[in-house]
Amino acid sequence: MSVRHERSRPVDRRVRVQGRPVDTYPALPTEAERGSVRRVTVVGEEVLSRPCREVTEFGTPELSALIDDMFLTMYVADGAGLAANQVGVDLRLFVYDCPDDQGIRHVGHLINPVLDLPEPGSRRLVDDVEGCLSVPGAAMAVPRTDHAVARGFDKDGNPLVIEGQGHFARCLQHETDHLMGHTYLDRLAKRDRKEALRQMADRREDVFAQRAVKAAGLGH
Repeated sequence: MSVRHERSRPVDRRVRVQGRPVDTYPALPTEAERGSVRRVTVVGEEVLSRPCREVTEFGTPELSALIDDMFLTMYVADGAGLAANQVGVDLRLFVYDCPDDQGIRHVGHLINPVLDLPEPGSRRLVDDVEGCLSVPGAAMAVPRTDHAVARGFDKDGNPLVIEGQGHFARCLQHETDHLMGHTYLDRLAKRDRKEALRQMADRREDVFAQRAVKAAGLGH
């Protein structure tokens, strides 16, 4: 188990929304209920390979609508996180709905994130299988640190600090990578990258078909 906690304290298993525990939360986030499905970009498209622009205007209807659309798009694609450039928008923003290694659900969005990772001497790397909605159908083992802190802002410009352990820490690192213009393929050896692209070529049409069925089932 890669999650660190004090054994003497019971674990608070409530859903964390924007880093804070809440007593109740719907299976489908309220943002997704308001959103529309957008096309997910695929590795090789230029918007995925360059750093995204900082968000400078907060509290706008356009920003709220983008977040809503990203939540629904992520849900339709069975994702745990989605960066704005994955829907073709060149902004430093991602959304997430991801469990940690204890099964605690984390939901929210983060704008202009800055990632804090443990110092190399105290860093614990974990190899685990990772996929990406922009590399449809592929999954490869990627080493990531099992703890991460992401600092940024919500859509209204309020500061946020989101801490992740285990699988959720992996999600924070994966999505922040996207905003820097990188996919997890960039962290693979050449041979493994080639294998991931082969998997994508074999499976992408099936993945697209599954997304279409799910979108249709939601009336989108």
